[in-house]
Amino acid sequence: MIIVIVEVDVEAGAADKVREAISTMENATRAEEGCHLYAFSVDISDPGKIRVIERWRSLDDIKAHMASPHMAEFNKAMGAIRPKGLSIQAYEVEREVSLA
Repeated sequence: MIIVIVEVDVEAGAADKVREAISTMENATRAEEGCHLYAFSVDISDPGKIRVIERWRSLDDIKAHMASPHMAEFNKAMGAIRPKGLSIQAYEVEREVSLA
């Protein structure tokens, strides 16, 4: 399993300008083969930080996702709000452990 954590730095409130694009992206991605989790959030303490948490079956599934038409459309929408920074971290895990 691959866990991906994306952090995008934007102007405070910019996430509201792309809310529809985010919703479209979440729905399309959640329907993709191999996607177990795909969720956006805005940091409560820093409204200029958007996070995406992803959980995928394989790297091949992520590669297909990155090449999808909805990813291209989403990237256009995000480019319009001119992100100030981007961090993408991916982790390959052998098993999931419940902490609850």
